Amino acid sequence: MKKASKTIFTCQSCGSQSPKWLGKCADCGAWDSFVEERQETGRLAVKRNAAVAPATPVPIDSIDIEHEQRLLTAIQEFDRVLGGGLVAGSLVLIGGDPGIGKSTLMLQALHGLAGQGRKVLYVSGEESIRQIRLRSKRLATVSANILVVSEVEVDSILAMVDSIRPEVVVIDSIQTMFSGELGSAPGSVSQVREATVRLMLMAKRTGIPTFLVGHVTKDGAIAGPKLLEHMVDTVLYFEGDRNHIFRVLRAVKNRFGSTNEIGVFEMKDKGLDEVANPSAVFLSERPAAAAGSVVAASMEGTRPILVELQALTSGTSFGTPRRTILGLDPNRVALLAAVMEKKVGMHLMGYDIFMNVAGGVKVVEPAVDLAIVGAIASSFLDKPVSDRTVIMGEVGLTGEVRAIGQAEPRILEARKMGFNRCILPLGNLKRLPVVEGIDVGGVRSVSEAVEQLF
Repeated sequence: MKKASKTIFTCQSCGSQSPKWLGKCADCGAWDSFVEERQETGRLAVKRNAAVAPATPVPIDSIDIEHEQRLLTAIQEFDRVLGGGLVAGSLVLIGGDPGIGKSTLMLQALHGLAGQGRKVLYVSGEESIRQIRLRSKRLATVSANILVVSEVEVDSILAMVDSIRPEVVVIDSIQTMFSGELGSAPGSVSQVREATVRLMLMAKRTGIPTFLVGHVTKDGAIAGPKLLEHMVDTVLYFEGDRNHIFRVLRAVKNRFGSTNEIGVFEMKDKGLDEVANPSAVFLSERPAAAAGSVVAASMEGTRPILVELQALTSGTSFGTPRRTILGLDPNRVALLAAVMEKKVGMHLMGYDIFMNVAGGVKVVEPAVDLAIVGAIASSFLDKPVSDRTVIMGEVGLTGEVRAIGQAEPRILEARKMGFNRCILPLGNLKRLPVVEGIDVGGVRSVSEAVEQLF
């Protein structure tokens, strides 16, 4: 009699397989990531693959979508990131660091749906139903329409969904789910992949939107194979430092909306609160007339956000100065420091540079280049920039200041927040309509910007 399964070693980082154990994965380079698993062969694998009924192709113009409506969770920041609400049959993966608030966000979203009279199901593989009840009481999210269960077996969950027919399902977390037909442990690559495939087929077959909560690795990526992110419709990352009260929900993949939108939340004792005006929150504790503090205008999707960039330069006794950067691209800051030394004449090679974005947020777009230059120059010269000045612009390697996109909404946001002066690229100034209530100045180069600021 032939065996129905055989032993194989699988990399838990990328899913690569090997007939023997390897210390280092040849595909992704991860060390000590191979785990022994059982791989199905022969009749068992054929039997499981034959369970999916074949589909019939139809003309794309014959599909009716006129009455397609999205489900709203009553959390506007969450709905914005989703692209306007939940699409029927969508599979949404949300990841984040431990304790960042993923389960809290899911419970609050289900409470918003339950408040509309919709029956929702919360499946937890990490908590008992009593623990969920205690957390729900603290968050004030108790509702008779929220059904909770503690279960980790995929077949039981699918049978449960078919029997009670909820309108939204949350799986917390996908790494705890397992199928009894596989011999590997929960959280392994094969188990995560199998559970995700089955839940995806359930969501597409029934039209029930399904949330999958995922753990992240120490590198910040969602644990499991990269295939997991390819199978789902939407991938959301819940970001933020546990020592800060602000959380940012960001979409890195969305088949039904833009991936540029973000949602900002504030963590409180009663759960997550929406931040309708992030600019006011991020600038609320900005020091007055402080050298090294500059306000930059960043775009997150269609939303302009004003953030405070802080820089500190100090002399070093070592041969190689330090470049410690938080919230910005370290390579970009080092590049801009080199441009300042070459084109402005600031000898920064003998100084350590420390930079931070206040509030624990991350800004990666090149439109904040000129603000980075202004913050470093302010700290180096020990001269503060005017409290009511906002800076924006991209800087090239030759010291030129290049035009940026969506300059007008950034300026309007600055004016709304009480700023009376804006420094931006001259290329934007030529195409910009007249904006009342704020003095707009254009610059061609980094040296010209430094002259106008100081």
